[in-house]
Amino acid sequence: MRPTLLEKGALSQRMGVASRNPLSQLPAPQHPKIRLYNAEQVLSWEPVALSNSTRPVVYRVQFKYTDSKWFMADIMSIGVNCTQITATECDFTAASPSAGFPMDFNVTLRLRAELGALHSAWVTMPWFQHYRNVTVGPPENIEVTPGEGSLIIRFSSPFDIADTSTAFFCYYVHYWEKGGIQQVKGPFRSNSISLDNLKPFRAYCLQVQAQLLWNKSNIFRVGHLSNISCYETMADASTELQQVILISVGTFSLLSVLAGACFFLVLKYRGLIKYWFHTPPSIPLQIEEYLKDPTQPILEALDKDSSPKDDVWDSVSIISFPEKEQEDVLQTL
Repeated sequence: MRPTLLEKGALSQRMGVASRNPLSQLPAPQHPKIRLYNAEQVLSWEPVALSNSTRPVVYRVQFKYTDSKWFMADIMSIGVNCTQITATECDFTAASPSAGFPMDFNVTLRLRAELGALHSAWVTMPWFQHYRNVTVGPPENIEVTPGEGSLIIRFSSPFDIADTSTAFFCYYVHYWEKGGIQQVKGPFRSNSISLDNLKPFRAYCLQVQAQLLWNKSNIFRVGHLSNISCYETMADASTELQQVILISVGTFSLLSVLAGACFFLVLKYRGLIKYWFHTPPSIPLQIEEYLKDPTQPILEALDKDSSPKDDVWDSVSIISFPEKEQEDVLQTL
């Protein structure tokens, strides 16, 4: 049914009054946006600028769930105060990462500016669900331990999930030998991953990636890759055995070469070596003392040292001879 002329006039009068009402003359905040990164839930907007007022503009934020009424975003309701604030940001998770709106709830936010008795129109943002719209960052606190032909990777999840029966993380490892082709291993539910069957003493680079799975709506949120980091693997048991054998063979070969070289040098330069190691002739002690002090009677000392000594002899007695030998002796005499 079309409105009558009277109704049209009343409507026009109400619209004119509303247009002249100073309460509707405050501009609304512009470009509001919600940031959902890991566990963060932050609403931000551009400030309202007034050239004819020295008082600061304040802002009020409200929220509601799917079928609920609007609630003030204050300490009692959400754990943070976003009512009549001068900041152009409201961090719903400022109190703690576990604070904020439930991650599986449908949440709608609205915002307006206020200045004394003046206020702007409400600016309502599209609804969101944290698990549906979140930007997942890379895993945190990544530690890599080189092993025997392997790399052991440990890390923590991008953020904590209260109920892992509704949502959970799985992980992928992108790795490659330096200058080689990239490979992907996963998915893993564990926060500890071992890359096995790698070449020993080779440098491998890797990145770790998390993926959020929300069972309720069968939603996958692929996360960002971690920074590239490179590590060198250690030797495995077979490589260590090969090293021991090679070192032993090399040492034996080196000693054999050195021994052969020494033998060859001794044969070639034995005269020179004999000359080097030959003891030089020494001067008798008496002559050395005479050279130090010529006044000493060196000739008397030498004569004394060279004087004949008593001969030492043994006596032998012949007791008997055999007859034949006795005749030979007699003939000889």
